[in-house]
Amino acid sequence: MALLERIQGPRDLDKLSSEQLTELAAEIRAYLIPTVAKTSGHIGPNLGVVELTIALHRVFDSPRDTVLWDVGHQAYVHKLLTGRHDFSTLRQEGGLSGYPARVESEHDVIENSHASTALAYADGIAKAHQVRGVTDRQVVAVIGDGALTGGMAWEALNNIAAAKDRPVIIVVNDNERSYTPTIGGLAEHLATLRTTQGYERFLEWGRGMLGRTPVIGTPLYEALHGVKKGLKDIVAPQGMFEDLGLKYVGPVDGHDIAGMESALRRARNYHGPVIVHAITRKGEGYPAARNHQLDQLHQVGPDSDPETGQPLAPAGASWTSVFADEMVKVGAERDDVVGITAAMLHPVGLHKFAERFPDRIFDVGIAEQHAVTSAAGMAFAGLHPVVAIYATFLNRAFDQILMDAALHRAGVTFVADRAGVTGNDGASHNGMWDMSIFQVVPGLRIAAPRDGAQLRAQLREALDVHDAPTMIRFSKGAVCDDIPAVAKAGGMDVLRTTAGTALTPDVLVVGVGALAGVALDVAERLADQGIGATVVDPRWVKPVDPALVLLAAEHRLVVTVEDNVRVGGVGSAIAQELRDAAVRTPLRDFGIPARFLDHANRATVLEQAGLTGQRIAHEIVGLVAGLGAPGAPASAENAESAASAASAPSAPEPSASAGTSESPNGSAPKVTAR
Repeated sequence: MALLERIQGPRDLDKLSSEQLTELAAEIRAYLIPTVAKTSGHIGPNLGVVELTIALHRVFDSPRDTVLWDVGHQAYVHKLLTGRHDFSTLRQEGGLSGYPARVESEHDVIENSHASTALAYADGIAKAHQVRGVTDRQVVAVIGDGALTGGMAWEALNNIAAAKDRPVIIVVNDNERSYTPTIGGLAEHLATLRTTQGYERFLEWGRGMLGRTPVIGTPLYEALHGVKKGLKDIVAPQGMFEDLGLKYVGPVDGHDIAGMESALRRARNYHGPVIVHAITRKGEGYPAARNHQLDQLHQVGPDSDPETGQPLAPAGASWTSVFADEMVKVGAERDDVVGITAAMLHPVGLHKFAERFPDRIFDVGIAEQHAVTSAAGMAFAGLHPVVAIYATFLNRAFDQILMDAALHRAGVTFVADRAGVTGNDGASHNGMWDMSIFQVVPGLRIAAPRDGAQLRAQLREALDVHDAPTMIRFSKGAVCDDIPAVAKAGGMDVLRTTAGTALTPDVLVVGVGALAGVALDVAERLADQGIGATVVDPRWVKPVDPALVLLAAEHRLVVTVEDNVRVGGVGSAIAQELRDAAVRTPLRDFGIPARFLDHANRATVLEQAGLTGQRIAHEIVGLVAGLGAPGAPASAENAESAASAASAPSAPEPSASAGTSESPNGSAPKVTAR
């Protein structure tokens, strides 16, 4: 790795010959493949942009020139060329982020890593330069062809093209893929450009031939160049971009460093909005990726075989795989059920449904907003769409869920994959906002399955709702063992009671979704301290089950445990219901602090947030001690004391406490043993 070790910043590239640049590209691939196979990460996209990234940093002067990455998972080579060589702890606690990160380098500008945003950033930065009179800095946005399917990218293009004298350079990294092959009208247009490169060759031929023709050669060439728009429409139909007011350069071989440098310099010297169309190959230089038909090894897990990119140890069943299998069963039973995905057919588990029912699957590209409203239209026309999207990306379609699905009482089921803490992908990918954001949507029902059996059951329950939207959210990773219920209370499952013990039911622990197991661990630890606890899984967390309110009145303290940001989450919703019912039982909610979380594995992040059985039980013991003698009814004074205790920090990084509720005595709901 002799050459790579010498690259401590982009300007070190200026010292290398063309032969050395080719050697550097090979070294980068040789370094990334085994390293990422060990740590996990996005290998295919980064192998495809090695030469493109080298050319970018040779032509532009980052950070003086602004280079933006959309999506950020293709920025590993950028990290290496800006001096970050230690990938041994990539995506691990304390190591490099899997995306651009401002805390790592002044060369990293945006770290949001939600697709289709970079062009809007670029437009804003270029406008700021213009307002401030800055004329000696470039703004470059690298965007994958998949990200160009997002509506936000086209909103930005519309604005970028409006100012002919405001330079923005858009590098389209066209590898025909996002996760899987890019689909839609834009993809077909890029494919036409990709395969029809005759225009530039024709013009070069004309310049050479006519330039050697005396007297009339030059005027003829100028005339030929003057009608270039018509020729382009015939020979290479890039007119769509030029009709928008964008200069088009390309297509260019993205693996030809000299060719890329030439194209980028032409774009830089144009002094207006330019698109540079670079053709790359995802997974270039890695046979295992190039031959991987599904997604060309878009991402590999930790401890993968560097030769094959496949995991060395078999993984257990995941939440996504449970959903995938159940969707196929449902599809065979109901011909009105269709699937919708936003460029993530396989990651969200709709690939099996697509294989079995190819006419009932719709991939809309990276266009979550369109996916939701299109689904509402399908529901109006008699179908029941299942829109499967990562929870973090579903946030982008809030208005459409509110106004297009809920307002119209559309029977659409939203599946929020990777909800809660996802961990290694960092702040932008944690799906920890959904149960707060969507609490305000009237009529929407939200389910949080605790295990695979409940996921299967609640999916079917959701599909039976035809007059309102429903949502099912589940975690990333391996699904836990099924947790049996011991009784029913209303629509809730009771997972543990004090029946048959000498313990008084002091605490009602509400375990939400994947944290039901943590709730049971809390109850066991409390029992060791002589404190009795009832554990319930609400199953449907919105709306709050009336039986939960009645159960709360029969306990001295209510505790909620959720894998969601605390502000406005399930705990807050239950507290509000208790207040509305004048139930005086104090409530303490445990959840994720309302801040962006650093990347680390899921277990580490949950521990840092205080979401472990040990931490929660320790705090509850103190709260119960402040309630007075066991068996005493919840008084206003006791509730106030518990509220004060709940507000006091008890650990280095606690999940901050919520408000308390007080409530009346009510008749307990009927608990039916199974």
